[in-house]
Amino acid sequence: MNKRASNVITYIIFLLLGILLLWLCFRKIEFSQVLDYVKTAKYSWMLISLACLAISLFFRALRWNILIESLGYKTRVSTTYESVLIAYFANTVFPRLGEVTRCGTLTKKENIPFDKSFGTVVSERIIDLVILLAMALLVILFQWNLLGSLITSWLNPLIEKLTSNILMGIIVITLTIVFCLAIVLIFRKNREKISQNKLYRKIASIWDGFVDGMKSIFTMEKKGLFIIYTLLIWGFYVVMTWLPFYMLPETSHLGLTEAVTLLGLATLGVVAPVPGGMGVYHFIGILLLNGFYGISESAAVSFVTINHTSQMIFYLVTGVIAYVIMFFVDRRLPVND
Repeated sequence: MNKRASNVITYIIFLLLGILLLWLCFRKIEFSQVLDYVKTAKYSWMLISLACLAISLFFRALRWNILIESLGYKTRVSTTYESVLIAYFANTVFPRLGEVTRCGTLTKKENIPFDKSFGTVVSERIIDLVILLAMALLVILFQWNLLGSLITSWLNPLIEKLTSNILMGIIVITLTIVFCLAIVLIFRKNREKISQNKLYRKIASIWDGFVDGMKSIFTMEKKGLFIIYTLLIWGFYVVMTWLPFYMLPETSHLGLTEAVTLLGLATLGVVAPVPGGMGVYHFIGILLLNGFYGISESAAVSFVTINHTSQMIFYLVTGVIAYVIMFFVDRRLPVND
């Protein structure tokens, strides 16, 4: 089976998984009730939320520029912003394609090596992961009375399983270390021969560019501005998650703490290898709103459906507009020779 066929099969499997989760979410719901919520929702709050999303993505582009400049390359803010919008469009349709797409568009438009720009994207993701973990920790601390019992119920069986299989864990770790040492010894013994291989040289070149991109987070000059942009990105993410609560009477009492909780869990849903987080986002959102915050099931389903659909439409529309502008309207030459 070739790689393309494997990717298609994987895509179909996760698409079916998303559809299955959607069915599980909607199978017991009265559609007439959901339709009533959809008709009476205050969509002005959703529009303001989408405006916050657009602003957060703009700050993401500005932050990315700092990393790119630290590598000695130049780029226009408009180009990086359009690349980010195209990336979110790609992720909506094909999971995991977004980061590759935004680096590819930047390479084509501004002549910035793909491997280096991809390294900066990985650096960004590491920073965002740290922020997300910090938010998760704060959510647990501030809502321990709500989440504590659930977390301990998950951890206790895991701890018991680990402690009962210590010997097996030691064996696996030892074998892994031995295997890694064997690979290192084989490489050192045949270093000259391996280094002459064309494939190895190509991989080494890509790896060097990737490492350079990763190093950009330490070599950048505007560290303070980078931190400010990061805080603004996540600040607008929290606000854009909080504002839609006011769309429905049943969710209007929820505040910033609940928004941070939903944002953290929803992010996990969106990064799942399902097109646009479809089904996974709905399942997690409904579980949180209905199971933890006592929102009626029909209101929870309506909220996550309106929220998710609105964001997907935003990504699709802005992605297409950005692509048209970048490759059909903007005729400027690349800023890097």
